[in-house]
Amino acid sequence: MFDFSPQALLQQGLYVIVLLLSLSVHEFAHAWSAFRLGDDTASLQGRLTLNPFAHADLVGTFLLPLMGVPFGWAKPVPVNPTRFRRDVSMGAGMAITASAGPAANVLLALASAIVLGLGIRFAPEAFGEGSFARALLFGHASGWRYIPGLLTTNVALAIFNLIPLPPLDGSRIAAWLLPYRFREQWHALERLAPLLLMGVFFLGGRLVLVPILEVTSWFVALVNLLS
Repeated sequence: MFDFSPQALLQQGLYVIVLLLSLSVHEFAHAWSAFRLGDDTASLQGRLTLNPFAHADLVGTFLLPLMGVPFGWAKPVPVNPTRFRRDVSMGAGMAITASAGPAANVLLALASAIVLGLGIRFAPEAFGEGSFARALLFGHASGWRYIPGLLTTNVALAIFNLIPLPPLDGSRIAAWLLPYRFREQWHALERLAPLLLMGVFFLGGRLVLVPILEVTSWFVALVNLLS
C-alpha cells in the first residue's frame, strides 16, 4: 500500500531529487559518448545537456518514485549508429555508448563516497556520529542529506542497467561481445526480453540485489577509510 503521509512524501520527494540527478548524468553520458563518436542526433534534440528536465519522464522519474516505487527511469537518449564515424563500427559504437551510462553512475557514486567520507571527517556535526550508516539515516545538514542516497542510487542504476536484456544498456554490450554464431539465439532472446525483464523484477530480485549490496559495500569501505 502506498504511504502518502507527510513524512513519507518528504522522503520520496528527496528520492526524486536524487533519482533525477542520477538519471540525468546517466543519459547525458549516453548523449556525450554518441556525440564524440560522430552521432549528433541527441545533441540536435537537446539531450546533450545535464538539465534534468530534458531527460525526465513524467511516470518513471516523478510519479512512480513519489508513490514509493523504489526504481525509475528517464527518457532514453536517441542514438543513430549510422551516423558514427567511419572508423567506428556500429556494434562497437553502440556498446561504447551504452556502457557510458553505467560508467557515469559509477563515477558519481565514487564522487559521492569521497565527498561523504571527507564530510564525515571534517564536518561530523552534520551527521551526529561519524559513520556511513548514521549519515544515511540521520544526515540533516542542507545538501549533505542527498549524498548517501546519491551513492546507493547510482550503484543500483549502474548494476541494474548492466543486465543483458533489452532495452537495458547491458544488452548492447552483450550483443557486441557475443560470437557471431550465437546471433540467431540472441535475437530470439530479445523477443522474450519484456517477459524476462518482468521475471527479474518479480522473481529474480536477489540476483540483482546481491551484486548491488556487494558493490555498495566497496564504496562504504572507501567512505569509512576516508572518514
